[in-house]
Amino acid sequence: MESARFCDLALARQLEGAEAAVNRAFVETRARIDPLCGAVWASIEGATALFDGPASPLTQTFGVGLYEPASAAGLAALERFFADRAASTCHEISPLADPALLDLLPRRGYVPVELTSVLFRPLHALSSAGAAVPAAVRAHAIERAESARWGEVAARALGDDPAMATFMLTFARVTAERADARMYLAEIDGEAVATATLCLADRVAVLAAASTVPSARGRGAHAALLAARLEDAAARGCDLAAIGAAPGSPSQRNAERHGFRIAYTRIKWRRSSSEG
Repeated sequence: MESARFCDLALARQLEGAEAAVNRAFVETRARIDPLCGAVWASIEGATALFDGPASPLTQTFGVGLYEPASAAGLAALERFFADRAASTCHEISPLADPALLDLLPRRGYVPVELTSVLFRPLHALSSAGAAVPAAVRAHAIERAESARWGEVAARALGDDPAMATFMLTFARVTAERADARMYLAEIDGEAVATATLCLADRVAVLAAASTVPSARGRGAHAALLAARLEDAAARGCDLAAIGAAPGSPSQRNAERHGFRIAYTRIKWRRSSSEG
């Protein structure tokens, strides 16, 4: 039996590196199919800085202080990357990153704005335990031609946030063009009610973009999407699966039912573009 995997710096680098890689692939694809959008990424002192538009949730960094020691000069360089594009600077910070960030970030005007449970599980021994879903629920990968439908369902799921709904329509169009990503729909009695994605990076399966329309929540769609993506990830040779969820949320509980463990809780720190 394979020994248990514990959370350490190596695991944090693997998880954060995979998430950075799949976001880089998105930005590169966006820039290719929409050259005027300005999407671009950069590597600065070991961190990955991503720009997908000033209001995009993908405009942020991964890996600050995780691969190289944190420094005021490195943070200043990252801040210039975003300020040059009229965007606020946001860093996703793992608790295994350089502890110097606890002093550096507040001193530079950053405030914590979001918590994310980062969960993982090995894929060498998938089990059906906890994966049972109602017979009326069907989750499956879709073809590129169905990406607009995927985007419409995701937009409905985020209907109380017009900006995010608009982003999801763009997200669907870009993701459909990526070789490293698959898009999934869950249907209840034939009606599409939930969405999700699976992206692959260095044998890590990054599960993301899960959303369910309000009327279908609590009916097994999210669990069905999790099970389908885990099976596909294992079939594609991935060793590890990773997912992010709001702490204590239904998404986190669903992940834990499917064998995920919490590696750590990540904090997003933000500094306004107007800061000097």
